[in-house]
Amino acid sequence: MKMERTFVMIKPDGVQRRLIGQVLQRFEQAGLKIVAMKFLAVSKELAEKHYEVHKGKPFYEGLIEYITSGPVVAMVIEGQNAIERVRQMVGATDPQKAMPGTIRGDFCQHIGRNVIHASDGEETAKKEISLWFSEEEIVDYKMDDDRWIYE
Repeated sequence: MKMERTFVMIKPDGVQRRLIGQVLQRFEQAGLKIVAMKFLAVSKELAEKHYEVHKGKPFYEGLIEYITSGPVVAMVIEGQNAIERVRQMVGATDPQKAMPGTIRGDFCQHIGRNVIHASDGEETAKKEISLWFSEEEIVDYKMDDDRWIYE
């Protein structure tokens, strides 16, 4: 397995419901490493770039309004097979289909308020990371416990 980086965002409902710590704890306890993180209000321009793939869909305008409605926590997470691993931890986009034990399965009720976003593939992760973070904002470092997490 290769070391990967993925983009993750705790959405406005996750921030407003005070779930930041619990979400971060899950990633850290799984042995994943946060290499960049920021707390910010999302501009309409950034939201439109992030969700451009959904432009023209019936839910697009509501999605832009929602993601700009309050602060978010944007981060880059690193680990072996991090993209798929994070997606599994996050759970199905529709919380009604998300398994218990996943972030959405444990904390969400409605697809429009599903607490978290995670990149869905390698190309998307690269695009989203570069959209939200400059190279200088991503910190490359070693964790002392890596030898206990990776063989």
